[in-house]
Amino acid sequence: MRIAVINETSAGDKNAHILSALDGLGHDIINAGMRQKGGKPELQYTHTGFLTALLLNIDRVDFVIGGCGTGQGYLNSVMQYPGVFCGHILTPLDAMLFARINGGNCISLALNQGYGWAADVNLRFIFERLFVSPFGAGFPPERAEPQKRSREALIEVSRATHRSFSEIVTRLSNEIVQDAMSFPGVRDLVKESVSSDAELRAALVKQGVSL
Repeated sequence: MRIAVINETSAGDKNAHILSALDGLGHDIINAGMRQKGGKPELQYTHTGFLTALLLNIDRVDFVIGGCGTGQGYLNSVMQYPGVFCGHILTPLDAMLFARINGGNCISLALNQGYGWAADVNLRFIFERLFVSPFGAGFPPERAEPQKRSREALIEVSRATHRSFSEIVTRLSNEIVQDAMSFPGVRDLVKESVSSDAELRAALVKQGVSL
């Protein structure tokens, strides 16, 4: 699985913990966010929400691990966009149930609030349960079929209630798009994947992003 890790400014110091907890699980990890707390330039949760949605919508990654101090800001930011299905994950049980029942493509972690002794170990346990459990398999097993129908219905709801991603980019504030796209490494990360979507590419160029 292609997994992007996207830290915002207040939780940049937890970036190394997340990468360490993912090490050895056999995934292709893209470290697309902040590597230190309060470094420059900064990504706020408004920026990481946009970057998450962009990478998922252009099929550059399969899954995104994000978060913020409480996990709530990032969760609210990323869920404004189409095609993003995010869970607020605090425990390994949350991770297992989210993967098996909701089968989403993004999680939001609380990376400051309650982040104390052995929190790095908890991250490892979260990822083991998240990525070992079959996505969308259902829990309990006898609920698998109705849960599958609910996931499919939610995808249709997302399509019906959102604008196209290219239109969203056109309507977003220049500050969000420019700051996010100018973060080191981001432009190279999306350049090839966005080349086949003429409308999205044009929308980014219109916002002043050179591709």
